[in-house]
Amino acid sequence: MEWALRSAGAADIETIVELRAVVMRPDLERLGRFDPHRVRRRFRDACRPEQLSVIESDGAFVGCVALRPTDSGHWLEHFFLDPRVQGQGIGSAVLTALLRRTDAEGVTVRLNVLQGSAARRLYERHGFTVEREDPVDVFMARAPGAVSRPVASRSCSFSN
Repeated sequence: MEWALRSAGAADIETIVELRAVVMRPDLERLGRFDPHRVRRRFRDACRPEQLSVIESDGAFVGCVALRPTDSGHWLEHFFLDPRVQGQGIGSAVLTALLRRTDAEGVTVRLNVLQGSAARRLYERHGFTVEREDPVDVFMARAPGAVSRPVASRSCSFSN
């Protein structure tokens, strides 16, 4: 399955807001924290469109991801994939491509994932390790060049 990243625009934000609500709902409900208005508002408040990329597969919107620069590396944020394409290798392929970039820059990547989220396994396969945890979040980091388990190669292109 081919995929591509392109810069997000203002017209993409509401589509991403709705995807976030769908993707996060099961984990937030399991944690007793789902609020349909809050999940959307938090994204709108935190999103920086200039740092956000849209993931497309076969020309259609399937997700988004942001890599926010910080003084100590990058934060991987807003990584959401449409449930209809999860498990098909797109998430691994996108993450692999982004980590190649950060490895070339020699920077650490950090993220947080909800406790019990299946996404944690994806990050662990790509060399992320736990830095700390709280009852809701797991904070993870990946040093440049950390060993990742091999991931099947996918066709991709970037327009950022």
